[in-house]
Amino acid sequence: MADPSEQLGSAQLSPADFGDLVGTLRAVAEPTRLRLVALLNRAELTVTEISHVIGQSQPRTSRHLRLLVDADILERTPEGAFVFYRLADGSPSAELARRLAELVPAEDPATAADLAALERVRQVRSEAAAALLSMHADELATVRALHVAETEIERAMLELIADEGPIGRLLDIGTGTGRILELLAPHSERSIGLDVDHDMLILARAALSEAQLSHASVRQGDLRRPPFEAASFDVAVMHHVLHLLDDPAGAIVDAARLLRAGGRLLVVDFAPHDLEFLRERHGHRYLGIADEQMRAWAASAGLEIEREEPCAPPSRRASD
Repeated sequence: MADPSEQLGSAQLSPADFGDLVGTLRAVAEPTRLRLVALLNRAELTVTEISHVIGQSQPRTSRHLRLLVDADILERTPEGAFVFYRLADGSPSAELARRLAELVPAEDPATAADLAALERVRQVRSEAAAALLSMHADELATVRALHVAETEIERAMLELIADEGPIGRLLDIGTGTGRILELLAPHSERSIGLDVDHDMLILARAALSEAQLSHASVRQGDLRRPPFEAASFDVAVMHHVLHLLDDPAGAIVDAARLLRAGGRLLVVDFAPHDLEFLRERHGHRYLGIADEQMRAWAASAGLEIEREEPCAPPSRRASD
């Protein structure tokens, strides 16, 4: 077994002062709470899901969770009728607790049982997501048939992202099914998807669970009143979002406010077109966005266009 001091590393992991350090150690120095940290290091879960995984009643589970929240190790986020728990973002106490939990061997009987139960939770999420996708299958297929193949769009996005090297914190605005979050999360230290639609978050969580991207999560919220501090992301992404908004110019300003100095905003959207049925049937507010319009919105938000990557659909390329 590896030396714990080597696994913890030489980086400064302790909370700000001695009292906080003792509080963190006391909070995780109990078998169930250490299991909870190890579990929530892998996925964000509701109280119901957590109690099913660890085999304890919801009231007892809630008491342990409350202690970990009070110690700044976990954070809780209400979402409709649910409350999701995850390791606290940016907390020294959470980072120390996570590193301690990683010392627990996967072959430990309790840990192995928890991991098996977590897989069952992931399966339930996948089934719920599949049911939702089947309800929207026709709509998604109609819209996708109108633009460049997803593989080409994703290739272009990865090239643009890779230009500047590794990403610290990434925000996917209007994350939808979570596909773009799943694509870009491996290139960032921490990725978060934001969406107002609970059904979409069900799809995104299922995608992240299946991909086992523990450093990526989703939050319910509105970009106009985001659940994040200003200047807290290195990269923000808006993939096929702007054409759905009443005020895309304001959305660009709101997104720019969340970027750190030198941060980048990656926008993917339709070029101008005349498909009026997209307004009537699919809620599009804009029939594509012209390059000049995007430049004007970016300038109003204090952003500078660094690079543009046009992607023409196959039929158009063939006729060029």
